[in-house]
Amino acid sequence: MYLELFVTFFKLGLFTIGGGMAMIPLLKDEMVNKKKWLTDEEMLDCLSISQGLPGVIAVNMATYIGYRKKGPLGSLIATVGVITPSFIAIILVIEVLEQVSGSPYVKGAIAGIKIVATALILLATYQVGRHALKNALHYIMAIATFVAVSVLSLNAVYAILAGCAIGIAIKFINNRKSAEDQEIIGSEKSKEINEMEDENEYMD
Repeated sequence: MYLELFVTFFKLGLFTIGGGMAMIPLLKDEMVNKKKWLTDEEMLDCLSISQGLPGVIAVNMATYIGYRKKGPLGSLIATVGVITPSFIAIILVIEVLEQVSGSPYVKGAIAGIKIVATALILLATYQVGRHALKNALHYIMAIATFVAVSVLSLNAVYAILAGCAIGIAIKFINNRKSAEDQEIIGSEKSKEINEMEDENEYMD
């Protein structure tokens, strides 16, 4: 299992262009569809926690999933697996770029990579949004967050904290409403039982 963790995340780190958010579609396909290590809901939880913590999201997700599967050692192995390709590649790229940095072909290749990375990030946004945005309030929160961070330059940390606070408030309200509904149902059932008992006594 440890070897499988390392190989899986090594491949993800090796073949994901753009890293970070661009890795999410491939990570989801591998973890949810192929390996069956996570459900869609667990994948969303993983993404939320990884995005809300300091550090690179792809590394955070590898650490999270590794821990879920095999504890602290699994977490370490998955993390090392996902960063090793980048570590090796960046050293090789620096050596090569120093020699061919002026080449128009290299500039063209980098421009092409930017386009692909952008497309992967858009795909990740669509896949996450399809599962995470379930009602009108969710869409309002998503749009408000986008505007606050991109237009008003709000620090993303404050947006995440606001999302946590709103989520807790919604959960509290829903739980309270559910408890009240249960009390009403229990009261109605108790009333029905009393009525039935009264009828039985009358028939007797």
